Amino acid sequence: MTLSLSVATSHRQPWPGLIEAYREYLPVIEKTAIVTLLEGNTPLLPAPSLAKRIGRQVRVFVKYDGLNPTGSFKDRGMTMAISKAKEAGAKAVICASTGNTSAAAAAYARRGGMRTFVLIPDGYVALGKLAQALLYGAEVLAIKGNFDQALEIVREMAQSYPVTLVNSVNPYRLEGQKTGAFEVVDALGNSPDWLCIPVGNAGNVTAYWMGFCQYHQAGKCDRLPRMMGFQAVGASPLVTGVPVKNPETIATAIRIGNPASWEKAIAVKSASQGEFHSVTDAEILDAYRLLASEEGIFCEPASAASVAGMLQISDQIPAGATVVCVLTGNGLKDPETAIKHNQSLFKQGIQPELHTVAEAMGF
Repeated sequence: MTLSLSVATSHRQPWPGLIEAYREYLPVIEKTAIVTLLEGNTPLLPAPSLAKRIGRQVRVFVKYDGLNPTGSFKDRGMTMAISKAKEAGAKAVICASTGNTSAAAAAYARRGGMRTFVLIPDGYVALGKLAQALLYGAEVLAIKGNFDQALEIVREMAQSYPVTLVNSVNPYRLEGQKTGAFEVVDALGNSPDWLCIPVGNAGNVTAYWMGFCQYHQAGKCDRLPRMMGFQAVGASPLVTGVPVKNPETIATAIRIGNPASWEKAIAVKSASQGEFHSVTDAEILDAYRLLASEEGIFCEPASAASVAGMLQISDQIPAGATVVCVLTGNGLKDPETAIKHNQSLFKQGIQPELHTVAEAMGF
C-alpha cells in the first residue's frame, strides 16, 4: 500500500492548522475565534527497524506528534479548547499537568490573550516542559501532591472561580485530539490494523477512537483498528482495575493513577476489541533508545510506551498487518533522561590535537 499525500501537499497550499483543515468534523461555528499555531499535519514515519524485529511482513509506522508547535500532541486539543474558550469570552484558563498540557495551555492561551494558571506535582515535571510553561508566561503553582490531586483542585476551581478548565475533561480537547486519527487515515488511505498508544489520563486513546469512528462513518476508511493502550507498570490502573494512590514511573507524562477518561477508555477497549497492557520502565527505556538509535526518532520516555508495548506483545500481531504507534511528545521535553540513560560514547577532557582526537576515535 502506498502512502497517500497529506492534506497540505495534495492541495498544494500552506497547512492552515487542524481546525481549518478538518472544520467540517469539528464543533466550530462562524464566530469561533480560531487560536492556532498551525498545529497538526505531523508525519507518519515508516519504522523499518521495528518492522524487521517483528517480521511476518508486518508494516510499522510511528505518528510523531512530538513535532507539534509545543512539542506534543496536546496542541491538537488545546487549539480547540482555547478557541472555544475565547469564543465564550474567557479571560483565564487553568489546568493540572505533568508537563505537556501546561506547555500547550500556556502557549495557546497567551496567543489568545488569556492568562494561564497551572498546577503541577512538585518535583515531578520534566524540566523541558516546566521551562516552556514559564517562558510562555504561565502562572505555575507546584503542589505537594500528585497529578490526580492537582486535577481534583483545578476542577473545583473552574466551578467556583472565573477560569476555564482545559484539561482533557474539557470535551473540546478530545475533539481536537481526534484529528490525529484523521491524519493517520489520510496518510495510509485506510485505518491501521492496530493503533498502539501510551495511556495516562486516557483522553488520547478515547480521542483517536472518536476520530477513526467518525472517519469510518464518513466513508473515509472501511475498517476500524484495534486500540492497544499501554501504561507504565507503576501507573497502570486501567490494567489492574483499581486506582494507584502513588503512581511511579520514569515516564512522567503518564504518571497518573486515576485517569479522568477511565470509563471512556474502557469503552474504547471493548468497542475496538483492543487490549490494555503495562510495560516496565526498563522496557520503556529500551524502546526509547531503540527509536533514537535505529530509527533516528527522539521521543520523550512516555511516548516510547507505545513501542515498548507493541514489542512486548508482537507475537499477537497478525502477519501482514499495519501497525501505527503514536509518539506523543518530543525527546527534548526531558533532556535529563536522555543524558542519564543513553548508552552512547561520550569521552571528555580530550586535548585539542589531531592525533589525540583520532586516537579517541579508535584510529
